[in-house]
Amino acid sequence: MFRLLRPLAASVTYTRWLHILIPGAGYSVWMFISPNSPWAPMVFAVPVGLVPGMRLAEGVQAQLLLAPEERGTADAAISATSAATWGDRWRTVLWLEIRMVLAVPVGYATVWLSATAVDLVLTAFGNGPSNAWLVRGVEPHWWYVLLAPLPLLVLLAIVVISGNLINASAQRLLGPSPVQRLTALEERTEQLLERNRIARELHDSIGHALTVAVVQAGAARAVHDPEFTERALTAIEETGRDALDDLERVLRVLRESGTPVGQRPTLVEADRLLDSARGSGAKIDAAVSGPLEQVPGAVSREGYRILQESLTNVLRHSGAVPVRVRITVAHGRLELEVTNPLTDSTAVQGGGSGLRGIRERAALLGGKAKTGPHEGEWRVHASLPLNGLG
Repeated sequence: MFRLLRPLAASVTYTRWLHILIPGAGYSVWMFISPNSPWAPMVFAVPVGLVPGMRLAEGVQAQLLLAPEERGTADAAISATSAATWGDRWRTVLWLEIRMVLAVPVGYATVWLSATAVDLVLTAFGNGPSNAWLVRGVEPHWWYVLLAPLPLLVLLAIVVISGNLINASAQRLLGPSPVQRLTALEERTEQLLERNRIARELHDSIGHALTVAVVQAGAARAVHDPEFTERALTAIEETGRDALDDLERVLRVLRESGTPVGQRPTLVEADRLLDSARGSGAKIDAAVSGPLEQVPGAVSREGYRILQESLTNVLRHSGAVPVRVRITVAHGRLELEVTNPLTDSTAVQGGGSGLRGIRERAALLGGKAKTGPHEGEWRVHASLPLNGLG
């Protein structure tokens, strides 16, 4: 029972009623001017609906009155855009026709049923003849007033049903076209990918800087050597400055969507990562073969982040241990391998978000990345195609 009455307490029920009656007002004016051509407004709706901007006007009005809770949302069922195709234009024409067809009976029911309720009340108190269809031809009596709510209840039922009907029609005829839905889906996918990329950037860059700072500070406290402490503080300062630069790049992407990705570090700048790891006490054995400067920007940038996260994991989980780094550019691929001895704490890193990010970066470029124990060592091996096709 309460579910049936709930629509009567919703404001959208009455805004939909108003939306239906608006064309009826214009139709009534036309009938007063030219009562012999009731079909003219229906014909006139065709050229009006073919105007691209008419779809925008109708969409805004429908959002405001039929589904106000969806107004301004990205996934609104009723779109507010101009017609982009002839299919959109003809759907707008059909929408205008449905509005006028529905406005006539609902408008007539509104006037007639309201007048019937008033007539019942007046007749019950002997203030007029009984013209109400419920009691026509019957002598007036006081109990007619008890029948007055009946036509109003019928009217409210018509309002609810017609409101749901016009809203469903609007979603069907004014809703996003398949092309618009596909475009919106692509934009949303791009936004999610960009957010994931920014999250990886922050994780890799800031995580690496904090790991280096923690390792350096711990080593300086344990050694009690002023000279070593000086070197540690210098390494922390340089790593922190690099992290701030990376953070500024990422924040610039958030502030300005047009920031060129080419400003992000590439493998040509790998020496600063290796020097930072050496400054943390790790013994780095690095070898580079092949022209790094000829590696495509996207591959080189992701390779830099993979190397950064690999070194960060070594410092975080294994500490100052020997690390072997091999970077090779040959046969249309970039091969990157980072290995270090297995320690008791190395095994716990297998499920971390950093290693998962390494695999995701490689997969996005059509390559592969493997992380885990290998022949008594912990190994990160990434193979990236230079042409991005795998």
